[in-house]
Amino acid sequence: MTLPASIRRDAVTLSARLPSLVIAARRVAQTVRHGVHGRRRAGSGETFWQFRPFLSGEPSSRVDWRRSAREERAFVREREWEAAHTVWIWFDRSASMQFGSSLAPVTKIDRATLLALAFADLCVRGGERAGLLGLTRPLATPGVVERFAEAIATDERLRGASQAPLPPALPAATRSMVLMLGDFLSEPEDVARAIQAVSAEGAIGELVMIVDPIEETYPFSGNTEFLDPAGALTVLTPRAQNLRDAYLARLAAHRETIRAICARAGWGMNIHRTDASPAEILLALRMRLSAPEPGAGLRSA
Repeated sequence: MTLPASIRRDAVTLSARLPSLVIAARRVAQTVRHGVHGRRRAGSGETFWQFRPFLSGEPSSRVDWRRSAREERAFVREREWEAAHTVWIWFDRSASMQFGSSLAPVTKIDRATLLALAFADLCVRGGERAGLLGLTRPLATPGVVERFAEAIATDERLRGASQAPLPPALPAATRSMVLMLGDFLSEPEDVARAIQAVSAEGAIGELVMIVDPIEETYPFSGNTEFLDPAGALTVLTPRAQNLRDAYLARLAAHRETIRAICARAGWGMNIHRTDASPAEILLALRMRLSAPEPGAGLRSA
């Protein structure tokens, strides 16, 4: 078996693919919006949500006397939560993200880009502000997808296509949310430092590990040539099937280490395969933003 035959590494730059990714992101975001029926949380906004029974110990000023007069018990008028979040998004554009096998319809970087753009669209349309960590300020405009695409293309022209595999050490503000998308194949201590830096001021976050199905299934046997993502190293391995158990064990151990790092920081960690529907993970992330519980995480999608 020869590995290069099963890999699709597009020579076209990400910026050249952005127009089609923008269209795809808007399409999947629209699909997800149909599955999100409002935020519906009690809070300090101005929109009426519901009446609920008065609880012992609450100040009497909260009682809605007109509603309470209809029955023999006191009711409180609750208002829908309307405080805007600031959501910071970062996705990995390093060499390893260019990988895409014949088992998936897209490369890892294309899926990460789509998720980043679509999630930004969902956040802005849901009343939040969204920004690309290290690239843009938080935006609340309906044209956020195009603005983000323009910022990514400009950055690629200025600094080159391949970027660092972890986000810049820029702390997100307290009470903001951070979404980090990538394969996170870096050393665990480097991932830990990145999360610590971003959440230094109290931001909560979600880490989504993007994985190609061939990385999980390891279908290799016989003479197999493995290529370094940057193209600088090749390894020819006879009887590649003999490495399968050791590879899968190391992959599982790496993921559990990253998951533990996220849990200690109060973050959630998720695994998303590029042969899975992007709408599923987006819907889960959107619902997680609506009711953030540090460290809860999401099911893999």
